[in-house]
Amino acid sequence: MDVQRIRHYLGNLKVAENTYSNHLKALRHLFQFLDRPDLVESFRQPSIFPTPPNVPGDKEIRRAYEALDDSRERALFLFYASTGLRKDEVLHLELEDVDLESRIVKPNNHNGSSKHTWITCFNNEALEALKDYLSMRSVRKDRADKLFVISDKDFDTIWTKIRTKTGLRITAKSLRSWFASEMASLSVPDRYVDAFCGRAPKSVLARHYSDYSAQRLKEIYDKAGLEVLS
Repeated sequence: MDVQRIRHYLGNLKVAENTYSNHLKALRHLFQFLDRPDLVESFRQPSIFPTPPNVPGDKEIRRAYEALDDSRERALFLFYASTGLRKDEVLHLELEDVDLESRIVKPNNHNGSSKHTWITCFNNEALEALKDYLSMRSVRKDRADKLFVISDKDFDTIWTKIRTKTGLRITAKSLRSWFASEMASLSVPDRYVDAFCGRAPKSVLARHYSDYSAQRLKEIYDKAGLEVLS
């Protein structure tokens, strides 16, 4: 292997800049391991700037909600908007993971290098919508039931309906972004917004000197007074 062959390999990659950057990073690690970092030191690592998320505004969130006319759709919408959870984290929730009395959610997802599991909460708007939805479906107490029973097709229909009626491209991911932005505007410290959203802590303060108990997180959530529809 020599510099020319590496240059030929990289030059023939027909990929986006961030993918090219990942290939080059992998080569740097490989040749560092082989004790030949000189083979790739002349290649420039592209500067990749993250694209900021397109966060919908409060009025857009309300317009999107008003486009829904089904109790399950409305409950799902408000649950995403007021918990900050990822799409699959919500869809994998079982009834026992959600305490309606305290409005606390204990996600049952796995931990990882960038994901973690504490708790999150949902607001009173989501609680009322959730009660309305659950009253419309049959729940057996002798088995583990999903909180939201919905097919992939019906799930996709929610966001298609919003786009068709309002022209807004709102998704579960959009609602997660809105939640994080709104909680920050309500003066919730970043480390606690990350905790609600299930992101692993980054700073020393967040990792070692912050209280992530259910009691503390619920206190912070309620003090913020998050509202989706008001």
